[in-house]
Amino acid sequence: MTRLLEPLVVDPRDPLALLPSLEEAIAGQRTLLPVPADDPARAALLQDSQEAGRPIDPSIALVVATSGSTGTPKGAQLTPANLVSSADATHRHLGGAGQWLLAMPAHHIAGLQVLIRSLVAGVDPLALDLSTGFHTPRFARAAAELHATRDRCYTSLTPMQLAKLMDTLQGIEALRLFDAVLVGGAALNPQLARAAADMQITVVTTYGSSETAGGCVYDGRPLPGARVRVEGERIHLGGPMIALGYRNAPGHAAFAEEGWFATTDAGHIADGRLHVTGRLDAVIDSGGLKLHPEVLEQALLGVRGVTGACVVGVPHPRLGQAIVAAYTGTATPGEVIEGLDHLPRWQLPKELRRLEALPLTGPGKVDRRGVEKLF
Repeated sequence: MTRLLEPLVVDPRDPLALLPSLEEAIAGQRTLLPVPADDPARAALLQDSQEAGRPIDPSIALVVATSGSTGTPKGAQLTPANLVSSADATHRHLGGAGQWLLAMPAHHIAGLQVLIRSLVAGVDPLALDLSTGFHTPRFARAAAELHATRDRCYTSLTPMQLAKLMDTLQGIEALRLFDAVLVGGAALNPQLARAAADMQITVVTTYGSSETAGGCVYDGRPLPGARVRVEGERIHLGGPMIALGYRNAPGHAAFAEEGWFATTDAGHIADGRLHVTGRLDAVIDSGGLKLHPEVLEQALLGVRGVTGACVVGVPHPRLGQAIVAAYTGTATPGEVIEGLDHLPRWQLPKELRRLEALPLTGPGKVDRRGVEKLF
């Protein structure tokens, strides 16, 4: 029988309604494309680009789209084995299965994996209604409910969600109830990481993507079964959680080696830990000097009063590209520049803008193109 790719509409008010469909997908009975109910334009783009309703390899359980911040989103083809191996590896790393709180959109891989880990563990997860945004009181009530089970408790957040929760005593107390708080999707502010540790919040930083069935490197170390290597500067990830290529880009070079995914990220391994430097396709060439914008972003986040940062290159008649930056927080531009005094002068932003909020393409993912347009 021909298997068709079915759209799976994800309602932010009731993400747990997905569980029966996800269970069927993991059992090899259906192939699903999660799309957001609250973003019709994005849903239409996904269904068109991933050819929903057309035949697909029946070994695929889910087609999960990338963020698509640089063009048409690609669809990672994930098998039941990809998804289950990722869930099992996470539980092994964290010290055992437990209760999960879904606090992220369930059409993204990080949210989907919270539900899949719960299915694999045989527990009923809790989920927040995100239709009106992410609210600390709702998170705190759900955390208390999970903690009352006296089982191990986990959740997964973006750095922005973590920062919002740590702005209030209620949020901090809720975070301390979890045995582990997975944080991924973007770089974690080093000031925030130190504050979380000081407050006895167990933060676990994650690195991965839709192509790897979610995070497969925790706190710089690969999960059980996962593998990491760096060739030149490029990070390669391997293991049983690696997708079977892209739905809409068959034969893509990123999957040229079976069981491995060649990322677009640069990094290095030191003392057995992976350190991600930044995206290879985002490097800024300013007057012949090359800068990974993420390096400057981390420096910006280390300045007191800066809560978010995005660095981009814009056309410049003499330099080729000029380094510019947008940030959020209470620090003035003068205070920011003063806080970057330890950097080489060529790395300092030629223009700096404070914003109320950085534009986003997904949970915690800054829209670099949107920032470029500001300059």
